[in-house]
Amino acid sequence: MLSFIVRRFLYMIPTLIVVSLVSFAIIQLMPGNFTTAFKLNPRFSKETIANLEARYGLDKPWYVRYWKWVTGIVTRGDFGYSMETQQPAFDALFKGRLSWTLMMSFGTLIFTWALAIPIGIYSAIHQYSVADYILTFFGFLGLSIPNFFLALVIIWFLVAVLNVGAKGLGVGGLFDIQYINAPWSWGKFVNFLWHLWPIIIVVGTSNMASLIRYMRGQLLDTLGQQYVLTARAKGLSERVVIWKHAVRNAINPLITMLGMSLPTLFEGAFFTAIILGVPSVERAYWNALQRQDEYVIMSGLLFFSFLLMVGNLLGDLMLAWVDPRIRYD
Repeated sequence: MLSFIVRRFLYMIPTLIVVSLVSFAIIQLMPGNFTTAFKLNPRFSKETIANLEARYGLDKPWYVRYWKWVTGIVTRGDFGYSMETQQPAFDALFKGRLSWTLMMSFGTLIFTWALAIPIGIYSAIHQYSVADYILTFFGFLGLSIPNFFLALVIIWFLVAVLNVGAKGLGVGGLFDIQYINAPWSWGKFVNFLWHLWPIIIVVGTSNMASLIRYMRGQLLDTLGQQYVLTARAKGLSERVVIWKHAVRNAINPLITMLGMSLPTLFEGAFFTAIILGVPSVERAYWNALQRQDEYVIMSGLLFFSFLLMVGNLLGDLMLAWVDPRIRYD
């Protein structure tokens, strides 16, 4: 198992190199660069703009800048400099944001799977019942509602219906104003949970709806297999047949999907972060795209690519843990 993990991490290196090279080349196809906005401003002279381009290396060919950027990563762990915020690219993208983004994403992941898998199993066991039709309806509803619209609905419900402002509670962000710079306490933690639950619901709704449908379909297919019919014919209880035999095999494809779900969670958090005012990595990345801050953009692309590959690795390891037939020796 250890050799398999080491090989997978070694495979990530050439993959990330190819991703970075292709991405860097595609970024250069965008019209203009970071100094384009200054060129449209008459207050900046041509000499000033030329000095800025020379300072950031924008006057050099893209492959020269790419080689300098890659060698900086390999030799010094330097991912470049943000032209917009005047700080290292990783700090501009992750400082003060990564911990909150990971907390939101993995909190949403736990919330989604903890609810979706039991609901999908229940829906499959009670196929074509009233409960199955109701769960199916809400599943399609969750798939149909965009994240940004659901975030707006939750804000409207909290403000207009529950009138949380009159109760001293805020909407949006991660804390109320009085807790932003305050040291951690029980009150601040409770206030954080109050601001966290709308984010988890908005980001997790569409993913949970998809998982429910996948779990239901996989379990229904598994319950029709010959070995399940044989287990029932041997007199095993329905609980043992479903949970020990059917579910363990039906859940395998969903575990494979687990790795692919991590970038999807980050995408959903992007829209939520903008509407609810949450300081997240996705929001900083979007700002970098708008300003064509290329080293911040490249750092973000590498981060999301690495996250996808690590997610796939974790999915494979969990699959081997759940299914004893799978071995990576």
